[in-house]
Amino acid sequence: MEGNGVMLNAYPDSIGDNLSDTLKILALPAFKDLFSLFYVLPTFFNSDLDRGFSIIDYDLNKELVSENDLKGIKELAIDLKFDIVLNHLSVASPQFKDLLAHGEASKYKDFFINWNTFWKGHGTMNNDGIIIPQKDFLDKLFMRKAGLPILKVQFPDGSEQPYWNTFYQKVSFSKTESQKTYLGQMDVNAESPMVWDFYEKVLTKLKGYGCKILRLDAFAYLHKAVGASNFFNTPGTWYYLDRINKMAEKHHITLLPEIHAEYGSGLHKEVAEKGYMIYDFFLPGLLIHALEFKTNEPLLQWTKEILDHGYKTVNMLGCHDGIPVLDLKGKEINGDYHEGLLSDEAIEAVMDIVIGRGGKVKNLYGPNGEKISYYQVNATFFSALGENEKKLLLARAIQLFMPGTPQIWYLDLFAGTNDYDAVQRAGEGGHKDINRTNLTLSAIESRLQKPIVQKQLDLIRLRNTSKAFLGNLTIVEKETHTIDLRWDYEQHFAQLSADLNAASFVISYSKDGEALELYS
Repeated sequence: MEGNGVMLNAYPDSIGDNLSDTLKILALPAFKDLFSLFYVLPTFFNSDLDRGFSIIDYDLNKELVSENDLKGIKELAIDLKFDIVLNHLSVASPQFKDLLAHGEASKYKDFFINWNTFWKGHGTMNNDGIIIPQKDFLDKLFMRKAGLPILKVQFPDGSEQPYWNTFYQKVSFSKTESQKTYLGQMDVNAESPMVWDFYEKVLTKLKGYGCKILRLDAFAYLHKAVGASNFFNTPGTWYYLDRINKMAEKHHITLLPEIHAEYGSGLHKEVAEKGYMIYDFFLPGLLIHALEFKTNEPLLQWTKEILDHGYKTVNMLGCHDGIPVLDLKGKEINGDYHEGLLSDEAIEAVMDIVIGRGGKVKNLYGPNGEKISYYQVNATFFSALGENEKKLLLARAIQLFMPGTPQIWYLDLFAGTNDYDAVQRAGEGGHKDINRTNLTLSAIESRLQKPIVQKQLDLIRLRNTSKAFLGNLTIVEKETHTIDLRWDYEQHFAQLSADLNAASFVISYSKDGEALELYS
């Protein structure tokens, strides 16, 4: 239902072999009225690393997606959400390939960021030909991997040039050809007009595919300045966000900036107050905490904040990344400590539970390669809950009664468990594959018979079709082991009454003038 839709989240080949197979499933009677939106992850486009987030170009990946698929999605009355990966492009992109082929003579010389050019005059060259920024600048850098965020690439003159590379990279050496080959997500230079011309062309293309919501992947890393953090520095980040938003408005596209930061930093509030949708990265950890420790207090504190401030959120249980934990933390700002949604001790307790059930940990690093913080835990949400069906169903019910747009990870819907074989096959850095198992059509048909799946479908259908969720949410205050949420719109209502101790609930709702109920 427009303005009230539930969003499916999957890769083009998460269900079956390609997007066409996914559409066959969505057309089944069991999926009628379930989803109004579909967040298709970026293997929809041509890419080569990080399962889609290393974009080569934004053309259709014809191995997985066809023009007929786009027509099929439209016929199902489902709107699309895509990613634009603002911060980086693949080394295999036409732009970076031109740079590798022509070096200093490339017309894309300034499209990416030469590390040494950026830091010239602000550091000391080491024996490897890399400028090490002076300490006060280096200490401000926010690292997503151990070591400096660079990839050294070979130019036609034989020189090796370091380029800014915040995220993934892989270098291999061919003995027969005496040549290096690269995989990597190369940071773009947003100071270059060419980059903004590129963004404009991408948005035009995505609108043509049917894009309604556009997730800004890694946008907080885009603006870089000497002497500032490389993550959400201001006012530069705000300037870039406003600039891309003006482009989006021309195409009637709603932006969803992706940002992971400690709750105590208040960044979620700043972004929301400027009118943008925000991801509710707090909900997954809060739900695990509520279900495991039988208390509603942190979860309802966050729910009240959403309502009090009018945040426009997209929420989730699982997703293609991990279960966020950094986001729940407090943060010290200018000597003052701002509380998190959970204490450090409570976060550690949640992490211990999920890791004890097979989860993997993703950390953040300092400029010298030292671990400075945990970031997320990788697990399916079902496995994170100990593969307890009652807890998964209650978590889904609470998610669907929270404010915002519910986003449903396909594997959660089918009660997927941790895929340790996939992690093993992926090797180093493959922790995310624990929650990315592709399901065959026969597996989907089999899982559709499971009560845990059927009950989730009933809950999602209610959330996607009931006009009650167009109205106002009331938190009914009861005991700390209960959660009672009621939506009202004109004569329509839906009320969730949950008991955390028993991991049980009942939903009362109206339909066609009748009062009905759903039980766990």
